[in-house]
This record gives sequence, C-alpha cells and structure tokens, in this order.
Amino acid sequence: MFTNKSNVNDRHRPPFDRSRPTFRNHKKFTGPSRCPRHEGYLTQNVVAIPELLKDEGSYKTFMAGKWHLGLKRELGPSARGFERSFALLPGCANHYGYEPQYENILNEPPRFFETAVNALHMEDGEYLTDLPKDFYSSDHYASKLLGFLSERDEEDRKKPFFAYLPFSAPHWPLQAPKASMDKYRGVYDDGPEVLRQRRLARLKELGMVGGDVVPHEVVTTDGELGEWEDLSGEERAKSARSMEAFAGMVDRMDENVGRVLEYLKSSGEYDDTVICFMSDNGAEGASYEAQPLVGESVVEHIRKYYDNSLENIGRANSFVWYGSRWAQAATAPSRLYKMFSTEGGCRVPLIVKPVKGGVEGGGWKPFLDAMAAEGSDTARDLSGTMAIHGEEKAFGWEIAGSGALRRGRYKITYVPLPRSPQRWELFDIIDDPGEVKDLSEAMPEVFNEMLRLWGVYAEEVGVVGLAGDWKNEHLIEGVKDEFEDTGRWIRFIGKKDVPAEIADKIPR
Repeated sequence: MFTNKSNVNDRHRPPFDRSRPTFRNHKKFTGPSRCPRHEGYLTQNVVAIPELLKDEGSYKTFMAGKWHLGLKRELGPSARGFERSFALLPGCANHYGYEPQYENILNEPPRFFETAVNALHMEDGEYLTDLPKDFYSSDHYASKLLGFLSERDEEDRKKPFFAYLPFSAPHWPLQAPKASMDKYRGVYDDGPEVLRQRRLARLKELGMVGGDVVPHEVVTTDGELGEWEDLSGEERAKSARSMEAFAGMVDRMDENVGRVLEYLKSSGEYDDTVICFMSDNGAEGASYEAQPLVGESVVEHIRKYYDNSLENIGRANSFVWYGSRWAQAATAPSRLYKMFSTEGGCRVPLIVKPVKGGVEGGGWKPFLDAMAAEGSDTARDLSGTMAIHGEEKAFGWEIAGSGALRRGRYKITYVPLPRSPQRWELFDIIDDPGEVKDLSEAMPEVFNEMLRLWGVYAEEVGVVGLAGDWKNEHLIEGVKDEFEDTGRWIRFIGKKDVPAEIADKIPR
C-alpha cells in the first residue's frame, strides 16, 4: 500500500460499540448468506479504507491486483471506493491467464479448480473478456498501477493518493518466467529440512528469534511429501523445482515493487509517501493431492490437462504447489502454516517506510492518522513503543475449524485433527513462540480466563464453530452462498456461445 499526505480526521470514524471495548462489535448481517459474518465477500457492515479516504474527494484511490472480496459488479473495487482499478476477482488464478481447452465445458474443471484457473478480471467495474498475450500477473498489476499514477493530471497530482497493489503471487499455481526461476537453480536440492535448519540459524544470527528458541516440530499427515531421503530422484527434483518456481515468483514480485518505488522517486513523491509491505497469511502448506475429498480428482485433472514434467514446471500449462514440509521450512520456528490459527498461519511481516523525517520527525503521522480513522485507539502507540496492544487487550480469530485468542503474552490455540489433539492449549507466546509447551494444566486460572474471553469473542462476532463442534443452526434455509455457482459462469463471460444451463447465472 502506498499512501501520501494523509489528512484523515476523526469524523470519518465508523461507529463502534465502546461499552464493550474488548472486541469490535459487528452489526448483525441480515442479507442473503448461508452464514452471517462469513459471507465470503466484503459486506456493507464495514467501511473500506478507500471509502474513508475518498470522502469529499480528498484522495485519489487506485488498485491493481487480487481482490477476492466478491465476484459481482456491486461487490467489486469500483463499488468500494476505488476510482481506478484492475482486479483479479477470485482468490487465485493461472498467473499467465492460461486455461486448458476442456473436453466437457459444463463439467470441467472439478470443484477444486472452479475459481482457481480462470483469470477473471474486472477493470473499473467492467468484466474483462481477454488479457494481453504477454500477460503475467505480477508484471501486469504493477504496470496497471503505474499507469493509474502516471495518468493523473496536474490538478490530481496536488491531491494525496491511496494506492493498493495486492499481488496474486506467490499463490499457487507456482508459475514464474524462466529467467526469474533460473536464478535459483539448485538452491533447494538438499530438501526442506536443510532449508528449515539454515533459516532457523539465520534468524538467530540476525536476532529475530532468541538463541534458545525451541521450534515446533514438523507436522505431516498421510499422503504428504515423505522424508527427503526416501523420495526417488525424480520426486526430489520436481519438488525442488517447484520451490524454484516459488522463489522466482517472489523475485519477480520484488522486481515489480522496485518499479513502483522508482516511479515515486522520479515523480518526487517518494519522500511524502508512506509505504506498507505485508503478507496476508503464513506459508501455503496445503497438499491437495493428499486430501481424501479432492485428491483423486485433482491429480486426475492435472494429469489430463497440464504438463508437470521437470523442465515445464513454472510454465503457463503447469500446475504445482510445494506442500507442507516446504511451508514449515518457511514458518519455522512457528507452528504449522496457512489455514491454522497458530503462529505459522498468522504471524506475518510488515515493513513500513514513513514519510521524510522518520519517527522523530513526524514521519509516522500520516500512517497513524489513517489508522485512527479506522477506529484503532492503540495505533498511536507505534510512535513511542513496540507494544501495539495493552496487556489487557484481548483479540481472537478463527479459520477453517481452528481458533485462537491472545491477551498480552498468553495465547490459547485450537487446532483440528489430525495435526493436533483437537483441544484448547495455552502458550506463553513470548517465551515459547513455537507453541511447543502447553501450559493449560500448569496455569488453570489463566487458561480458564482465556476460555471465557474466547466465549465473549465468539458470541460478539458470530463464530461458526470449531472442528468437532460445528453446528448447522446458523444456516439460513433456502439461501445460496454468493460463491456457490461461480465456477459455472466465470469461464463464459464474453463468449458468444454460452450453454443454456449457464446463461441465466452470468451477472449482467
């Protein structure tokens, strides 16, 4: 995100319930959804940053990249405050915009691929039917954003801007230009455990983790990548090549971030721009080929329509991911990875460049003002201390049957089977960032208080339920999920011949 010359004030704050300050009080959602507060798109219950900043025309707002907050026009970025936008609507897609020619266009691809293959994009509120022949996601998103910035006229350049550049890289399918991949040829040939130990040693050397930190052990389940030495030569080569593709994607993304920074410097706006770089979750560790519900159909589909030979990995017609062992090499010493409430799933980097003057010279003020406009009473602590939240501040989160709540140095974590005993555990996250030593029995008072706070959080925000305790009474009978039919219409937008079974599902 790139934000300059912020002048947001308190009257832009959305309403909050201050009588119960522990958690944000969400309004009850009454619109069409299978699960209130888990709609799968950005509802009107929250105010988006560009909506705040665009009020009274004070900010120019731009975005290019992944949206994943709704597929319909009324849910797109143009409807949520972005003046100019170029958005990948689903959560992921082929990075080259490639899609196979299916034998059966109505029943292929299978459910897993429905929003993972078609590169459905929208520009300024209109669906795109074609992408450039030389399209590659990271290159094109950066170019689009640079275009929006450079097209500002003299009057617009006097106004502050908010620019959002969410790359879809390095999300699977792992694909990168060959030149970017070749830089990393052979780097991963020793396997994920060697990489994990190397990175742990480097983290300790840099002082980013304590020298005595105990990393969480690697967790795997049946069907996932086995021990490196037990794999065949071909299996090891393909696995390492997948990581080379991942590294190439990160390298290319970094190159495109550099293009934007160079533009800001050449336009004279760099010193007055707050720049935030962050990730949205921990490493992607899913091994879909090992999952009983999707594994067989996924493998069969990939064999039929893609070329995952060693030399073709990373190209447009390949489709690979790297799995849980490589993911845990990336998140160590933390536990697990994306889709879990553990530190490996939610502990992510945030790099912030303030405006000229730095902290002492007031360089944080635009960033802090923008945070304050969103209702954060603790954001200003950034200017004087590294502690963002007070010791009594409790906040929780949940995902895919996994949940957690943290207050001060303590955290309770719930991880589903088979990667955990599927019960609440208590950790001192300061002394034990790897979530290795469960303190629930040793500190029952703290543990029970944290469970009570989880109950408050679950009630206030409408937690669906954790694994083993999921209930059906939250469903609204007869109402379909917004994403339920998406895989059956997004591939036909702009095409002349649309099957009758699909035609009435395409948004007009």
